Amino acid sequence: MTLRRALDLADAKNLDLVEVAPGSKPPVCRLLDYGKFRYKATRKEREARKSRKSNLTNEVKEIRFKTRIGEHDRSSKIRMIKRILSQGNKVKVSVMFRGREMMHPDIGMKLLRSVAEDLIDDALLDKPPLFEGRNIYMILAPVINTDKSVKTKELNSAQT
Repeated sequence: MTLRRALDLADAKNLDLVEVAPGSKPPVCRLLDYGKFRYKATRKEREARKSRKSNLTNEVKEIRFKTRIGEHDRSSKIRMIKRILSQGNKVKVSVMFRGREMMHPDIGMKLLRSVAEDLIDDALLDKPPLFEGRNIYMILAPVINTDKSVKTKELNSAQT
């Protein structure tokens, strides 16, 4: 069909003439409502993006500590870290230094070490503590689902 005839047919039906396959000989065109076509394409893309995002479970979430954190605040943040790890996400635990606190990085290292010790059953050390600007951070990964009774049996058999 000629281009002029196809355009006239599209005008008569209040549709758009859209080139579907420009590389073929002759090029293939289709009569359709282009606005509706674009709307459906964006909806399909959005759904694909949403399902792809829900499949990604390895997000890294950050929990920040300060060097002079209280014991109760520290324990509540550790509970939050356990919840994030139980969802299957990694956790970036960082200690922020302000002002002269930078002179005592050992305080931050001690805090990270105590957090790691509290989470020894729930997390694996994915990345050891590193300095990054005014922060020290480490990344914890969730422990793969293993039965705790299996762990205790292994410990008991190792002790005998």
